[in-house]
Amino acid sequence: MTDSEPRWRRLEPDERREQIFACAARLFGERPYADVSTSDIATAAGVARGLINHYFGTKRELYLAVLRRAVTLPQATLDIVTDGPLEEKARVVVDWFLTLVTRHGKTWLVATAPDGLGSDPEVEAILVEAERRSAARVLEALGVKVDSVHSETCNALVRAYGGMVKAAGREWLLRGDLDRDQVHTLLSRALVTLIEDVFPAISGT
Repeated sequence: MTDSEPRWRRLEPDERREQIFACAARLFGERPYADVSTSDIATAAGVARGLINHYFGTKRELYLAVLRRAVTLPQATLDIVTDGPLEEKARVVVDWFLTLVTRHGKTWLVATAPDGLGSDPEVEAILVEAERRSAARVLEALGVKVDSVHSETCNALVRAYGGMVKAAGREWLLRGDLDRDQVHTLLSRALVTLIEDVFPAISGT
């Protein structure tokens, strides 16, 4: 390969796909969905527009992929929590999450208040599945074991807590009425209260 050949050819397919994804996530975070074109994404990523279709299909499919990743708590959450008291586990989980939000602030804000596609059943299905999966991972990360009788109730309680997480994040990132430390205190203590007090009160266990 010579220096005159396009630089993008030097990347492996997975690296190229991830680069396109990252550029799309940034643009969707900065502009309304309708104002972002596949040409914009291709230019930002330094690729031919056909590669976007090759890896992701349509702009809508790429947007849904960005949305799905942004609202789903990744499996890596389980790797950062060690044995210890619940308060420490909650502190670590919340701190890790806030660091992630700091890194992807604009994209996260868009993903947690998705209006780019309007009322869309497919978007709603992604959000519902992401919330269920993320709630289950939070409980697993905290070492909370729930019996099958109460599993749906407890998952729903964590999803409800997730609503407060989104609201607190917007107060911090969008409005600036709370800072990171205040949001961390709110979310970590609320999570401990949810597990220690609310779960037993509602499930009777």
